[in-house]
Amino acid sequence: MSDVLSLSPEEVTAVRLSLRIAAMATIASLPFGIAAAYAVARWRFPGRGLLDGLIHLPLVLPPVVTGFLLLLLLGRKGVLGAFLADHFGIVFSFRWTGAALAAAVMGFPLMVRAIRLSIESVDRRLEAASGTLGAPPLATFFLITLPLAFPGIVVGSILSFAKALGEFGATITFVSNIPGETQTISALIYTNTQVPGGDAGAMRLMLVSTVIAFAALLVSELVQRRARRRLSLVP
Repeated sequence: MSDVLSLSPEEVTAVRLSLRIAAMATIASLPFGIAAAYAVARWRFPGRGLLDGLIHLPLVLPPVVTGFLLLLLLGRKGVLGAFLADHFGIVFSFRWTGAALAAAVMGFPLMVRAIRLSIESVDRRLEAASGTLGAPPLATFFLITLPLAFPGIVVGSILSFAKALGEFGATITFVSNIPGETQTISALIYTNTQVPGGDAGAMRLMLVSTVIAFAALLVSELVQRRARRRLSLVP
């Protein structure tokens, strides 16, 4: 029984790397997620529907296709990847930073959707009143819209983190399955299922992944409730 519950050094490394990648993916994409959600929720401009479609495209594309597109664009010899590598020394393919980028792309639609719904629920009369009192649009955004949309930002961040934690298809296509560098929990589970006697390791990692995902959702719910109480949105 202890063998079933005890993680091997390789599994511990995969868990730590997965948490690192998921956290980096969420933190790095959050400002862009807020900006995209606000643009789609509040602005009216030509191409708004196209932008919304592009944001949600990773949800409907096969993850392998998304990973392959990232490889074509940001791979070492990709359209943009070669430029970044040659001029700035930035390389994403087959690096943990590339895994974070792929995870961020896959979780971005979930983040934007949750934040967008939260922004759309903010009473525009409050924003208008702020403008009437002389506050510039940027101040209104940071002092009115953003605090009131905070529960949605929390939900979007948690959903993006959970998606990043379990991402597999796009990640393995873009950065492969390199132990200690890009081998996440999902990739190691896949590896264990392909070798004799690997079922126990796959089961351990499955339990770890489930516990982390459930804890993330629980934290999200608790933070939402506290935020709503503070904002007097619920009794």
